[in-house]
Amino acid sequence: MAEKFKPAKYTINDFNRDYPDEESCLVAIVDMLYPAGIPCRACGQVRAHARLSNRRAWSCAHCGTHVYPLAGTIFAKSTTPLKSWFYAMFLMASTRCGISAKQLERELGVTYKTAWRMFTQIRKLMEEDGGPLSGEVEVDETFVGGKFSNRAHVKHSRNSLSNKVVVIGAVQRGGKVTTAVIPNVRKTHLVNLIAERIMPAATVFTDEAKGYDKLGGRGYVHHRVNHSAKVYVSGNVHTNTIEGFWSLMKNGIRGTHHAVGAAYLQSYVNEYAFRYNHRRDASPMFRVLANRVTKTRYGIYGTYAPIGE
Repeated sequence: MAEKFKPAKYTINDFNRDYPDEESCLVAIVDMLYPAGIPCRACGQVRAHARLSNRRAWSCAHCGTHVYPLAGTIFAKSTTPLKSWFYAMFLMASTRCGISAKQLERELGVTYKTAWRMFTQIRKLMEEDGGPLSGEVEVDETFVGGKFSNRAHVKHSRNSLSNKVVVIGAVQRGGKVTTAVIPNVRKTHLVNLIAERIMPAATVFTDEAKGYDKLGGRGYVHHRVNHSAKVYVSGNVHTNTIEGFWSLMKNGIRGTHHAVGAAYLQSYVNEYAFRYNHRRDASPMFRVLANRVTKTRYGIYGTYAPIGE
């Protein structure tokens, strides 16, 4: 019998050991940005830099030019302690169902406005590249939003989907998930996302929705399960994996956030996809997220050394 997978553990004790104070967080970011030493943008040489005591900066020992490591990162121009930022990332990476901005406000002792900004900035680090997926891939769409009959400010209608937002997802069996918020379920949007994020010749499993009718003509091996006839599994033909992800995401949104605006839905879906995609990583999920703090600076200073490695 195969050994049951055990996710890498990273506890609050581990976090406090690695990042006991503000200085340790700043040094970790500097080491990640400049693994070969801090390069001076004025004289262009890698020399010893002196840490300035009154700001998050270093001064070149040769010409005195200041270097600000946090420029261009999610921490730029923030007066919130780095330890609080790192702890917020730890919380967002440690929970299966997510954490709300109100909970961050209570945990960190900051204002709701600050917690919301931190929450939004950290979620940017959770964006995934979206593919390409290959092999056996399940594709399905779901509708996110409250019941139409519960909305007092609008007239009731039989069309319970009229005010919901459509999200399409594809998951490679045994692999990663990719998602996108789309305007509607017309075949143009469905097929375009599949063509963009799933490799040709992959085996694609969907339900009987008409939007998937032309997948076979796009070079995919297409199998369908007829949900309307109450058929959910036929051999290996099913969409249970992607539906399991939808269940996890929707239960998390309902239980943690209660409601999500359409304009922000993609970033929330990205958060759940990030945790799903990295749940089996050898490295703890917090370290995976922490290693992305310089995401907006990729290519400026070349390669970087990941935190904790």
